[in-house]
Amino acid sequence: MSLLEVDDVVVQFGGVTAVDHASFVAEAGRVTGLIGPNGAGKTTCFNVISGLQKPNRGRVVFDGRPVTRLSVPRRSRRGMGRTFQRLEAFGSLSVRENVRVARDIHGGFAGLLRPTAADVDGLLERVGIAAYADERADSIPTGTARLLELARCLACDPQLLLLDEPSSGLDETETDAFGHLLAELAAEGRGVLMVEHDMDLVMSVCDEIHVLDFGKVIASGAPGAIRSNPDVQRAYLGYSDADDQELVR
Repeated sequence: MSLLEVDDVVVQFGGVTAVDHASFVAEAGRVTGLIGPNGAGKTTCFNVISGLQKPNRGRVVFDGRPVTRLSVPRRSRRGMGRTFQRLEAFGSLSVRENVRVARDIHGGFAGLLRPTAADVDGLLERVGIAAYADERADSIPTGTARLLELARCLACDPQLLLLDEPSSGLDETETDAFGHLLAELAAEGRGVLMVEHDMDLVMSVCDEIHVLDFGKVIASGAPGAIRSNPDVQRAYLGYSDADDQELVR
């Protein structure tokens, strides 16, 4: 049984179909990519999964239970965690305080003890931003803010991580470290579903990839199969069999 199942989801805005009978899965212990051109419906799918967008049709099943009608907080309590394409940190709080807020809320949900400073600082260390702990969140670089959002997400100990363009703003070295971190998180048994435009990262870290185009899933499979799929090449990757097979971002 898959950790997440998106089943025949349709989302329409007026006469525009943003997601068109999309079905795909994400497994526990694996990193899954959701890729496609801008406007393909990737973030709308994330909104349906996390509860921000009600689908016109279809359902979402998480950990074996339908969650299509559940609110965002209830899905979070069941083990979903999400980052956003647009940064959502509390700018007037420090990096450490941002993560502490998330841990406090999660502790309230679960009836647990309040987190210690070591708990929070351990998360900052894990994602590689401990040096920014005392900085205001609105003063840190964009890449660091992306990692802050991941630390806040991890503070709630989710079973499923929904990461929307998480490597945006990271340099090459930071992206490499981020890829290793994703592999570690999956190795702990978490499911990771990632919307990402950095194809080097996607192809190196994902176990399976789903490709959206005009709201439809046009291909699913391992990175090698996706790389060589003619439909994906034409719709997104930007090369054909006659090319030198270099990915165009």
